[in-house]
Amino acid sequence: MSLVPTRELVEKAAAAGRAVAAFNVITLEHAEAITAGAEAADRSVILQISENAVRFHGGRVGPIARAAAEVGKTCDIDVALHLDHVTDIRLLHTAADAGFSSAMFDAGALPYAENLAATRAAVRWAHGAGLWLEGELGYVGGKPDAPASAHAAGVRTDPREAARYVADTGVDALAVAVGSSHAMTERSASLDHALIGRLRDAVRVPLVLHGSSGVGDDELRRAVRAGIVKVNIGTALNIAFTRAVRETLTARPDLTDPRRYVARGRETMAETVHSLLDVVSG
Repeated sequence: MSLVPTRELVEKAAAAGRAVAAFNVITLEHAEAITAGAEAADRSVILQISENAVRFHGGRVGPIARAAAEVGKTCDIDVALHLDHVTDIRLLHTAADAGFSSAMFDAGALPYAENLAATRAAVRWAHGAGLWLEGELGYVGGKPDAPASAHAAGVRTDPREAARYVADTGVDALAVAVGSSHAMTERSASLDHALIGRLRDAVRVPLVLHGSSGVGDDELRRAVRAGIVKVNIGTALNIAFTRAVRETLTARPDLTDPRRYVARGRETMAETVHSLLDVVSG
């Protein structure tokens, strides 16, 4: 199959009352593991590459984007390609040429007025380039530039403010702060499901949950029922990969061929993807 637009996968999930999972790609093995897990689960999936991942690859978005796209094209399930957590407008402006059908412009750390103005400009450019654009309002914990924790007063997304923000920016989806945090290594986050429901009723665009690796299965199911349509997952894959590689090298300290231990890490990531897809979009 060829790649499909992110908009198509999100709209299908919303119409079915389910969510679509978006998994972070850092290396080629991530893309291979994510699509293998998605094929095993027979679920559509979004491959997303963050600004941080681009930075890891020397600031060059093209090679990793093309690699992920080529992996997606070989699959028997629908796959979309998304550029995530963009703060650098210059990177955003490369998205269409790099093969992305969507991007998330992250101005969530800015004061409301600055966030609105920056995101509105990003939306105007993105729509002109044929891209679906996700914005963020509120503070999702765990970012390196974080001003506060995910549970501090005033950081969660306000439904009335969200309605104005969506109307004034024209974003196609909204990442909301409802209690999750980025980079959590334990699945102990407690979400505000009532707030998710109020946000769903207040805005007319799909809601996105960031920091989902730290959210347990039951919490994720409840979040989808409450109105979350796109679920972003990254750290859970890195935990699975690293654990498998560490266990393999501990058992076989003589190994020098990375294919031997990287393969086990890739398999474990695929198993994690399969499991999470059963929860998010089952």
